[in-house]
Amino acid sequence: MSDHKHTAEQILARAREYLEHETDERFRGEVERLIDAREPDEPIGDDLTDRFYTDLEFGTGGLRGVIGGGSNRMNPLVIGRATEGLARYCVRAGSSTSGELRAVIAHDSRRYSKEFALSTALVFAAHGIKAYLFPSLRPTPELSFAVRDLGATTGVVVTASHNPPEYNGYKVYWSDGSQIVAPHDRAIIDEVRAVSGTPKRLTKEEALERGLLEYLDDRIDDRFVAMVKRQSVRPELLQERGSSLTVVYTPLHGTGAMMVERVLGELGATVVTVPEQREPDGEFPTVKSPNPEEADAMDLAVRLGRERRADIVMGTDPDADRIGIAVPVGTDYRLVTGNQLGALLADYVLGGLRETRRMPANPVFVKTIVTTELQKKIAEHHGARVVDTLTGFKHIATVMRELDDHPDRGTYVLGGEESYGYLIGTEVRDKDAITAAVLTAEMALYHVSQHKGVLDRLRELWMEFGYHEEIQISRYFKGSSGADLMASMMRQLREQPPREIAGVPVREIKDFKSGRVVYASGERERQIDLPSSNVLQYILDDETVVSARPSGTEPKIKFYASVCQTPGMDIERAIEASKLQLGRIEAWVEQQIASVTDAS
Repeated sequence: MSDHKHTAEQILARAREYLEHETDERFRGEVERLIDAREPDEPIGDDLTDRFYTDLEFGTGGLRGVIGGGSNRMNPLVIGRATEGLARYCVRAGSSTSGELRAVIAHDSRRYSKEFALSTALVFAAHGIKAYLFPSLRPTPELSFAVRDLGATTGVVVTASHNPPEYNGYKVYWSDGSQIVAPHDRAIIDEVRAVSGTPKRLTKEEALERGLLEYLDDRIDDRFVAMVKRQSVRPELLQERGSSLTVVYTPLHGTGAMMVERVLGELGATVVTVPEQREPDGEFPTVKSPNPEEADAMDLAVRLGRERRADIVMGTDPDADRIGIAVPVGTDYRLVTGNQLGALLADYVLGGLRETRRMPANPVFVKTIVTTELQKKIAEHHGARVVDTLTGFKHIATVMRELDDHPDRGTYVLGGEESYGYLIGTEVRDKDAITAAVLTAEMALYHVSQHKGVLDRLRELWMEFGYHEEIQISRYFKGSSGADLMASMMRQLREQPPREIAGVPVREIKDFKSGRVVYASGERERQIDLPSSNVLQYILDDETVVSARPSGTEPKIKFYASVCQTPGMDIERAIEASKLQLGRIEAWVEQQIASVTDAS
């Protein structure tokens, strides 16, 4: 729906319907004040329109949106209706290893996260589903672990990851600990869309008295920590030399401190946490965006790293499923990209397991289609089979599930995506920055023991497999017309495919929506063995890869570009050539965006 399809009376009718069913006075009051402030003959204001021109969409990952009163906002009514739909589906189709229906609920440090988590638990309880609720904030990977550990039917974590402070979200997990995928995702969406009225909800006292609400204690924390330690490649390294390693760390006001400090501390490393960013705070007062992908978010940590002469600097996002790092370069520090850290982890984990003779017989490494091919080259060098998936960690989890069902096809070892998400081991089924932090620290210590730095090892990998560099270009399209603009851009790219990009001929085009690969000759086509997704990928004659896709969680379109140079090429020359090439590609992307926005 878009706002031009709604009259003032329709917007007001939707607002009054919301007020009829929202029980939280804080959110009711926001809408009531907007209605009361409007003169009878005045047009509907933009704020009221944006809150009610549509319903906040429950997608395949759950909900994410701006916090506030309204059908297009994150609030107790919208979350309650989503949980009611999920609960109905669990009752109809769910199962658990215990025989009873169970749900696990966690939350991060954002505004209203704790209240939204409790409300979610009480709706589950009203449907006879026992709700296990973390009493305080926990990392998203621990929620995934807890779903599996407790044999639950489903799980929910209230988080908006690294979005700005005005956002919150609601991510749904199934019994295997992964975010929901087919066939559950569409069936849950249908159930959620069918919900209306006021959701059923027990009071906290009723739920506790009936045994349908249980607060989790630190036993889950202990089991999660033990799991993280089990992923160590060289456990003796941290035990014997951990005290010589200094880690500067920032949780960016989120959930990571309790686990990163605990695990690394117990393993013997010295962890110095950025004091201004240690405490949970949903306002994220020290950063523009609590995203370790962005240099600004890591400024305080890098500054402290210089002061303490840290061996490595780390930052995790608010729900601790993504990790960014900076490493020493002389007396300063350099940020490492998500693609580069993934390559380093693939090299360290796979190489370490092979060296210590602990590699499984048929190791599998999983990455997404927009992640650097450098990781594929490294993984194959260490004897792993590489599987490409669509963007999103639920697709990596799908590969893990298939390997569980068909162990003869191989054993998952690790995987990741370019957006700073990694997963080592199989006991969590989503991005896990806690385990990644431990393995990154261990990797740094290992390279120091080999008389080199992390960047020294990265340069060795570039010399062996070729220098690789990537960029991502994103453009936001907010408001009711944003989706139309993004759809128009993707349609234009499909209907008028480029013959060349930045002066380099396009060799083949992969359309993941239709499942076809079309070659420049026009002579051959073949099917892509992946689920349909609105992604276009261009492979150029020089092995450059350019991809385009609308984001699944934010109102923006993303372009990815990856270039590579010849193995053995002087690194400085390779870096300069890559930057020039990526600059030309960026100019081409801006032209594509302008052609659509100007036309609108």
